[in-house]
Amino acid sequence: MDPRPPERENEDMDTRAPLDSARDPLPGLVGFAAALREAGVRCDAHRVRAYLDAVERVDVADPRQLYWAGRVALCSEPDDLPRYDEAFAAWFRDEPPVRRRNTVPVPMRPRIAALVTQPSGTGEGEGTDERLSVAAGDAEVLRHRDLSELTKAERRHLRELLDTLRPELARRPSLRYRTARRGRLDASRTLRAMLADGGEPGRLVRAARRTRPRRTVLLVDVSGSMKPYADALLRFAHVVARAEPSAVEVFTLGTRLTRVTRQLRQRDPERAMLDAAGAVADFAGGTRLGETLRVFLDRWGQRGMARRATVVVFSDGWERGDARLLGEQAARLRRLAHRVFWVNPHAGHAGYEPVQSGIAAVLPHVDRLLAGHSLATLERLLREIAHA
Repeated sequence: MDPRPPERENEDMDTRAPLDSARDPLPGLVGFAAALREAGVRCDAHRVRAYLDAVERVDVADPRQLYWAGRVALCSEPDDLPRYDEAFAAWFRDEPPVRRRNTVPVPMRPRIAALVTQPSGTGEGEGTDERLSVAAGDAEVLRHRDLSELTKAERRHLRELLDTLRPELARRPSLRYRTARRGRLDASRTLRAMLADGGEPGRLVRAARRTRPRRTVLLVDVSGSMKPYADALLRFAHVVARAEPSAVEVFTLGTRLTRVTRQLRQRDPERAMLDAAGAVADFAGGTRLGETLRVFLDRWGQRGMARRATVVVFSDGWERGDARLLGEQAARLRRLAHRVFWVNPHAGHAGYEPVQSGIAAVLPHVDRLLAGHSLATLERLLREIAHA
């Protein structure tokens, strides 16, 4: 997006000051923040306070300075920029801002359509029931289909089904405490309550540890052997990353290690996949799992990202490098992480045996070897993550 304010708005704003400096501009600025929230921009009280502080340091009669002060302080992600431009132009040209139905986008469960168009029945109700039955049957069949064998229509249907997933990460105790009915005695709060009552003993205040999402790290193999599954697995990673953006990290593995967490935190899945594809330079290339895993541990994992985390590796285990190095790094990862899951798309096929050199090297160091060739197996993985 062009970082400059729209030209048409600038021409209008240059002919008149956006705020009357003779009056108190505070109500107008707070009203503008409220208009942004109506437009869908998540500007909380802290951002509004930062915005007001920034406005104190600029010339409010200069529309460009006012524009940039609000854009820097009130916008938190790229999707906010067009909404901000629209609201800024409307608010400071004395036009009512566009009211949106929901100030915060609420994820909705999409309605799944049938893969094949069915002829309508004799009655309207009968035709509707038939279409719903066909749609439900198609969705159930697709849940168990191998991701590498899907047609284009089925892949579009799979994206709708992925949007219906609601991942829940495992919780872990935090270092902070909260007031609770049961737990250890909170002496400081109990004493403060007694002082507030004039020294009279009152009820005992108890505290329990807060909980927070356990960090989850997804390592997705995007080498040539994993190419049929890479797109679906990255879309799955996008769903998990959007569920808990602050607790999920995503990397791709190939001939190099690429961090794609920032790209997959975007709301729009197509934009997220496009940006992730631009960041991954070794897509459908070779595989050096041992070397890339060592880079991850040296640069991120050992420094804290993998400590007490749930680590999920999506890979078929084909290793072009030294399998012994892969085994050493897998053992190192297991010592750091809370749980290590290895998801192999081929593990769900009949007659599969973990005989590849890479799988054989890592198998003693993982908690579970799971299949990942279908939507049903990915749903099972979500349950494993939730109970890790």
